[in-house]
Amino acid sequence: MSQTPTREEALNLLKQYNKSDSLIRHGLAVEGVMRYFAAKRDGDVEKWGMVGLLHDLDYEQFPEEHCTKSASILKENNWPDEYIRAVVSHGWGICSDVEPQSEMEKVLYAIDELTGLVATSALVRPSKSVLDIKVKSVKKKWKDKRFAAGVNRSIIAKGAEMLDMELADLITDTIMGMREVAAEIGLKGNVAKE
Repeated sequence: MSQTPTREEALNLLKQYNKSDSLIRHGLAVEGVMRYFAAKRDGDVEKWGMVGLLHDLDYEQFPEEHCTKSASILKENNWPDEYIRAVVSHGWGICSDVEPQSEMEKVLYAIDELTGLVATSALVRPSKSVLDIKVKSVKKKWKDKRFAAGVNRSIIAKGAEMLDMELADLITDTIMGMREVAAEIGLKGNVAKE
């Protein structure tokens, strides 16, 4: 690997360890949202994006060692410590004791589960698209604990608090980031032309 990792290297590594379309799409969704946040917060768009892309690197093959195995895979591939720490920190309190500290880590922690809620909310719409979903639709689904029951809402809420953001603003920015990669993540759907 080059000194500074490239997105192509990140994507190749993700696909080496993940064959599931849904996990690859999730990685692309989180990458899109991380890039969106980085641009808004003067972060390194490429770095934030790659961290988002790789955050679940080990999940398909090593679910019992989630985050821990990602760290060793990334170390073996000579990824910078900052990237590794960020990837591991998204599992804080679940499968990792690395607390998110940097802005990049806090954003990843806050939006990982939220991308799943937004995607699921989009898929039950007639358009099956993230391009026309509204914050109030996602907030309504948020309140229905049976909807997307696997989404850990307390992590999202804690992440919003870490970032000192209102939940509605976090949802808005997550939707905006996902819209930028709607086609790649299968959520372009069939939005009617006005």
